[in-house]
Amino acid sequence: MSRTVGGADADSLERSSSRRADSIRFGPKAYGVERAEVYLSTCAFSPHRHDTYAIGVTTAGVQTFGYRGSRCVCLPGQLHVLHPDEAHDGAAGTEDGFSYRILYIAPELIRGALAGRALPFVADPVQEPTPAVRPIASLLADIDDPISELSCAEIAVAVADCLLSLSGRRGRLRATIDLRAVGLVRDYLAAHAREQTPASILEEIAGIDRFTIARHFRWAFGTSPDRYRTLRRLALAQAAIASGQSLAQVAAEVGFADQSHMTRASSSGPTA
Repeated sequence: MSRTVGGADADSLERSSSRRADSIRFGPKAYGVERAEVYLSTCAFSPHRHDTYAIGVTTAGVQTFGYRGSRCVCLPGQLHVLHPDEAHDGAAGTEDGFSYRILYIAPELIRGALAGRALPFVADPVQEPTPAVRPIASLLADIDDPISELSCAEIAVAVADCLLSLSGRRGRLRATIDLRAVGLVRDYLAAHAREQTPASILEEIAGIDRFTIARHFRWAFGTSPDRYRTLRRLALAQAAIASGQSLAQVAAEVGFADQSHMTRASSSGPTA
């Protein structure tokens, strides 16, 4: 019989000497966005609520949870979508336990990314790994990546568009690309790749809000502003390494948090 714990208190999780220990690990958080990686076997979550969207991907095992009067099952690769202020619990469906990665995102970020439109509601809390949900799976591929102010807007846009699609509401705010605006953003990011440019600076340069910048930049250039800046940093790093500088020194000089951050960035694909 599993014991239960309320919320996401890692310190109160039971430990088992005969199997992998139950655990919750949080990644860096910022600007209304938080990510976690969870493994549960001997414990379960008691009913609780979040004031954020909670969107996760089961990575192993069988996850079960009660939500809106039904018992749900989420298998590896499937996405689960829990809306703000909706009671739910969570437990392993088999003795082997289960693991998942999850994104918590403030509803005001989603509303901002939808230009003030009403929050979308996804009726089915378990979603198959279709192309519509791949952007969110990508956001959870590495929860250890720092979240910049710029990438926060990109995350909000990716999640908002995914939720809008899953809710069945038509229209993803597609519009004519503001090439002048995103061209100015690209030029600025290329010239200031080493810096942690605030999203507010890009808004001033482009004359449009950060969520529109994120959408139009991807439509125009096939990647996000934050990833574009990362690629410019990697180009600077490559040149510095070729000149004989140490990896740690290069990482600090070109704008990465540390050497491991630079290494992960060099091997990761596009995100948000």
